[in-house]
Amino acid sequence: MKEQIVTLIEQAIASLQSGDWPADLEPKVQVEQTRDKSHGDFASNVAMTLAKPLRKSPRDIAQQIIDALPDNALVNKAEIAGPGFINFFLNADAATGIISEVLAAGRSFGRNDVAQGKKVQVEFVSANPTGPLHVGHGRGAAVGDALCRLLDATGHQVTREFYYNDAGAQIDNLARSVQARCQGLGPDSPQWPEDGYRGEYIVDVAKSYMNGDTIDAEDKHVTGAADADNLDAIRDFAVAYLRREQDLDLKAFGVDFDVYFLESALYAEGKVEEAVQTLVKNGFTYEKDGALWLKTTDFGDDKDRVMRKREGGYTYFVPDVAYHLNKWQRGFSTVINEQGADHHSTITRVRAGLQALNAGIPQGWPDYVLHQMVMVMRGGEEVKISKRAGSYVTLRDLIDEVGRDATRYFLVARAPSSQLTFDIDLAISQSNDNPVYYIQYAHARVCSVLRKLSTQGWNWSVESGCDSLDALTEEAELALMKRLSAYPDVVTTAASSFEPHTIANYLRELAGEFHSYYNSNKVLEDSETVRNARVALSVAVRQVIANGLDLLGVSAPEEM
Repeated sequence: MKEQIVTLIEQAIASLQSGDWPADLEPKVQVEQTRDKSHGDFASNVAMTLAKPLRKSPRDIAQQIIDALPDNALVNKAEIAGPGFINFFLNADAATGIISEVLAAGRSFGRNDVAQGKKVQVEFVSANPTGPLHVGHGRGAAVGDALCRLLDATGHQVTREFYYNDAGAQIDNLARSVQARCQGLGPDSPQWPEDGYRGEYIVDVAKSYMNGDTIDAEDKHVTGAADADNLDAIRDFAVAYLRREQDLDLKAFGVDFDVYFLESALYAEGKVEEAVQTLVKNGFTYEKDGALWLKTTDFGDDKDRVMRKREGGYTYFVPDVAYHLNKWQRGFSTVINEQGADHHSTITRVRAGLQALNAGIPQGWPDYVLHQMVMVMRGGEEVKISKRAGSYVTLRDLIDEVGRDATRYFLVARAPSSQLTFDIDLAISQSNDNPVYYIQYAHARVCSVLRKLSTQGWNWSVESGCDSLDALTEEAELALMKRLSAYPDVVTTAASSFEPHTIANYLRELAGEFHSYYNSNKVLEDSETVRNARVALSVAVRQVIANGLDLLGVSAPEEM
């Protein structure tokens, strides 16, 4: 309906341009749903945007547009409000038309092709293969996967990518930790590595290595050498083992990737060194205090950054520059990195490095979505550790305790930029205070209505429902229809702004309105016409809830 209002306004303006309005006007018509019913169903500020080029009062322009609107069956009336808004009040038939639209489109309702197949790569999770995924990784997985689903729903060709940091100091610490366990040492031993990993999972890795187990992790297949002195063999085995563990956690979470990219491959193929030499050749580096520096201040950083340390080895942002050059070379003009907020400091450095390569990469590329930390609570107290991981709560802990659906919903339901408190007690409760239960229950309620229809011997079909929609005259029914009509715009906006939490908020509002309506109105009325219409409305609500939950990776159960 929003698009139809936009078209009517554009037709009115075109008509005025054939009169005394300038022919070269190119107004950008924006239409939004109103929050207050007294302001109509939709509103546009187009008259105010035209005030300057037309040198007229916005209210006078608004009146001219209203007078020039073509005849149509959609708008009952249009009024001027405030400084020049145009409020549109829809005909009742137009309002009920959304139900027919939802029922006809089914699972595709809300999807569009606005991106027309544009390629986009989303990198998310990208955890170091040094331990089980923690709850912060879980938030990144929930947000990243929902974002991919939204981009797919708006016509993008999406590539999901996981970048394994399988090189560097942390991997060395992992290898030495496993080696110490293989040698029978524990974290309390004086010989334990200073920065070693202490979780119980290190014991599992060491036992598996010494048993000679074979690990299959995507493209890597490693057999334990059972040699406690072979640090290189231990390193390869430990990385493969923990990659497999992370893959299993993600599969339990319903998250899949198209590409797994290894940092070690950048070194093995000489890509890191190539990027460094290009930066040197382009004149954006200098030697100081035995280190190699990048002139990041030339690109907005507050100070220049070390690339190669005095003692040797590159700092962590250097392979990131090489990696993102690789993304660009693979043809991804749009790249979105979903990462923890602790990566904020690397954004300026990576972007500076990419600009200094002179590879035609636009400023501000790539895009970033950064999520804040997650605090896990149980019984009013913070849960800080996992028996398996030792120092943090794992993603698998949450999945095992509250289930995939609740875990995914809670981790995506707030803006990534907001800190998140994950209340385990709330997540497992079957109450209206639990938002995911509340939303899923609305879906299940409609399924129950359809089962009752059958037991009563009443026949209902989409056709009979759509033929009876004139019977929907209650304020709550009109409000539900208005909420349904907003869904396609919510999807488009959530995708373009990288904000999947707006889908979660929308679903909670829709479920709340439906529960209120259901509790106050008898859906299975004796009147066949009213019953058919109300069932049609309910089934439309069910469809939109199912579609929205799917974008979040959450199931839509038929029974609760």
